[in-house]
Amino acid sequence: MKQSLQTAFKTWLGLTLLVIASLVVIYLRNGMTGLELFIQSWPLSNLAVTLASTAFVWVLTGVLLSLLANQKIHKGNLWLTAGFFLVMFIYLGILRERFRYGDYHYYLDAAAALAKGQPLPDSYLYLPLWASLLQFLVPLGDQGFMIILWIVNVLALAALYFLLVTVLQRYGFSGRLAVVITILFLLINTPLMRTLGFIQVNLLTLDLILLSLVIYPKQEFLSALALAFAVHVKTSPAVLVLAFLLEFNWRWLFWFAVSFLAIGLFPVVTNGVSLYQQFLTNTFLLTQIPDTNFHETSFDSFLRFLNPFLGIQIAQTRLIALAAKALLLFASLAVMAQSVSSQSFNKENRLLNAVPPLFVLMTLASPIVWDHHGLFTALAFLLMLKRIHSPSAWVWFGFAYFLEFVLPSFDFFPWSYGRLIAPLIVLWLMWRTAKNDESPFIASANGWLAKIAS
Repeated sequence: MKQSLQTAFKTWLGLTLLVIASLVVIYLRNGMTGLELFIQSWPLSNLAVTLASTAFVWVLTGVLLSLLANQKIHKGNLWLTAGFFLVMFIYLGILRERFRYGDYHYYLDAAAALAKGQPLPDSYLYLPLWASLLQFLVPLGDQGFMIILWIVNVLALAALYFLLVTVLQRYGFSGRLAVVITILFLLINTPLMRTLGFIQVNLLTLDLILLSLVIYPKQEFLSALALAFAVHVKTSPAVLVLAFLLEFNWRWLFWFAVSFLAIGLFPVVTNGVSLYQQFLTNTFLLTQIPDTNFHETSFDSFLRFLNPFLGIQIAQTRLIALAAKALLLFASLAVMAQSVSSQSFNKENRLLNAVPPLFVLMTLASPIVWDHHGLFTALAFLLMLKRIHSPSAWVWFGFAYFLEFVLPSFDFFPWSYGRLIAPLIVLWLMWRTAKNDESPFIASANGWLAKIAS
């Protein structure tokens, strides 16, 4: 078997080198015209995505053959490795079938404006760092710009797989159970599909957040740097600093402040300090949106939908939305305090107990909560598997999980606002189960997985 696998890998390597050499020869002899003879672009396909998907699958196949041929896959890492290749192969196949991608145009418009010395467009709703970095990709054109971000998202998906497994293990899940939960979570996940389909920055942001948690406190500087970068990419992760404050780790807080300021200087150096004023202006305009959108599941959007039926003025709606978020803040802090005092999720430090409810606050407190933002509630949901005991709690959890991650509908009321209700259910379950012992589900699942592996 080993010899056969080595032969297969050498064949893969030979074919790869042959294809590369052939492409180089054809290009040098006939230019792009020669290469086009070997490529057909299907009407409902994006050629750049097709080529990138094929290249990723081919390279991953080679990596898998190499691991098998060199006997690097063994009983200790079989589940982790198999799950990774399963997730990547499935998603690369799905993404290859898309021929239209979405939100990267907002990034492109902002980056192009900066490249021309113009102000940020009002459709750009992030701190200036992301647009400042992406302006250097503008010369690549629309397709080149898109495919670079597409590749970044695929790499971020690969990183998310390993980071999520590692984080779950740190919270006390066994290695095999962490892998199984991660695989199931990633394969059936509407917000993740929306993130990949719109080439959003959610995956990169979530990776940075999870990395910050995984390496804390051993790598304080890198942990602080990762979270600071995440805040500059998406802003809302700033809420998570509250959890780090509870650690009273002044060194980490110092490194976070230094990293945040240092990263924030990059847009100033490249395009001037006025970018931050433009960001504040765009943020204010965001709070003044008068209509509703079923793809946007914030308190603001929900209340604006009710305006015509209840005869509420828009100014009153904004006050009610602000009051709802104030209640959310109070509830999240109360659950956080209870989780910390009861050590609900982890016996290691305050940080790991404080973070889960803050993910709910981080997601729902924003003035705009798009359908793909549900990805940020991942850890809040998955960690509840450790806490739930009663059948009624399992029913509530299953209902919330269905609304957040399984239900594909966005365009029909009331299903569209399921992603507003679902995190609130989980926050309530955190409060209700804070003092529970570890769920029997964990012991049963570990025993079942041990029997399968033996």
